[in-house]
Amino acid sequence: MTDVVAESPGRGGRRSILGTVAPAEAPADAVRWSRFLPATEAEGPGVRAAVWLQGCAVHCPECFNPQLWAPRGGIVTAPDELARAWVAEAVARGAEGVTLLGGEPFEQAWGAASLARAFREAGLGVMTFSGHPYGLLQGWADGGRDDIAALLDATDLLCDGPYLRDLPDTGRPWVGSRNQGIRALTGRYAPEVRAIAADGGADRVEVRIARDGTVAVNGWATDAALAALFDDLGVRADSPAQVAAADRGRTRVEAVR
Repeated sequence: MTDVVAESPGRGGRRSILGTVAPAEAPADAVRWSRFLPATEAEGPGVRAAVWLQGCAVHCPECFNPQLWAPRGGIVTAPDELARAWVAEAVARGAEGVTLLGGEPFEQAWGAASLARAFREAGLGVMTFSGHPYGLLQGWADGGRDDIAALLDATDLLCDGPYLRDLPDTGRPWVGSRNQGIRALTGRYAPEVRAIAADGGADRVEVRIARDGTVAVNGWATDAALAALFDDLGVRADSPAQVAAADRGRTRVEAVR
């Protein structure tokens, strides 16, 4: 059983059925992922790497990353191959941890746990996002889902629960709605979680504009705020059309047409 050391628990949303179906167990020898950043300040405490996994069956309305719902697409790689390269890049960029998000990490729990353990072994902390409530994740783990238990055991900081657009949360960082919990499963991020529980915190959004004009965004913001921010900036580099275009060697302009 994974204990909670400190938490800012979710409020409301108990009638929602989003995230209440246990994810299927995926193979342990592959991870399907969409994006990796070796350093960001918008996806958890401090400077940290971030991994966006591909595939999510929770399907929260107005999800920030609906392009990551599809179980196909992305890049499929053995987790040990990814871990060696990603840990090295993260350490070189001064990251103190890694964040697993997506997508739904617990739909690839074995592979995500392998990545998490590799970062842990390098002395980095692990933060995991999930659209499943913590109580259900813990129940599934206790009921024999060893893959879910492995990822919980390798996680220092968990943000859990589906995004519910009718319960917007503007008083805490990292989460989008009030029902979502922020829980320290080890002592590593317990002070940050206690501070959030007491005083709240602010979200961050990072915008990256490449030399060819493509725009990539990470962090959290409302659709209205993003619309105002991105007016005239162009299309997201991580949209399905852009990823497919890159795979076929087409330019961004060709993909927009």
